[in-house]
Amino acid sequence: MKQKETSIKNLRASHPAPDGPADLRPVEVGELWVNPVTKERVTILERPWDNPEGRAAAELSALVGARVAGAHYHPHLVEQFTVLEGELTVLRDRQTSILHQGETAVIHPGTWHDWWNAADHDALVRVEVTPGDRFLYMIETFFGLARLGYTDSHGMPSLLQSALTAREFSDVIVFRSPPPLVQRAVFGLLAPIARLRGYRGTYPQLSRMALAPRTQPKTTVRLAGANAQQHSSVEHRTASVA
Repeated sequence: MKQKETSIKNLRASHPAPDGPADLRPVEVGELWVNPVTKERVTILERPWDNPEGRAAAELSALVGARVAGAHYHPHLVEQFTVLEGELTVLRDRQTSILHQGETAVIHPGTWHDWWNAADHDALVRVEVTPGDRFLYMIETFFGLARLGYTDSHGMPSLLQSALTAREFSDVIVFRSPPPLVQRAVFGLLAPIARLRGYRGTYPQLSRMALAPRTQPKTTVRLAGANAQQHSSVEHRTASVA
């Protein structure tokens, strides 16, 4: 009996707590987001509310063997990759090319694409997404699920989790497999079951982009006049409601 009770206690939930405490730390320029499954490491360079275009920019460190979770397209946003170091293999509409240092690929809305690092050394890539608000929220969710152990070896969530997460971010990303028509049919049937079992499209602890206060970018102010020879760097950080 004791062994059975211990086993029950050790049972792990198949998803994060749907009513878990919200992570309200503001998203800051320079912070690092890591997906331990897909080997993606993303440093935030620019947040969507830092510029009038709503652009998000990040530095992607694609370790050897790194690849995105699966072939996909973005319904409404433009994604741009510029290789800073190393090389990146990019698949666009069934055509594969290798981007070398200084080369750029622009992915327009509705274009099927995939990318991976097939080289024997790490790659450093600047990624820009416009508009980037919902895209970063999607990345936060997928990276968070992977970090907490709720994805497979390719970084994809379980079928029940996907039924809700795919619908939550259907305006941001559509995966190629299974085919979109199959996804809509199957996920439509599974979504009510997933919700009954405690799954959600995303979770408060993985929703800083939606729930945390948004700070203004840090600026450097140079003093003029009598103090022109002595430069003073002043940081301004103003919190506002998300």
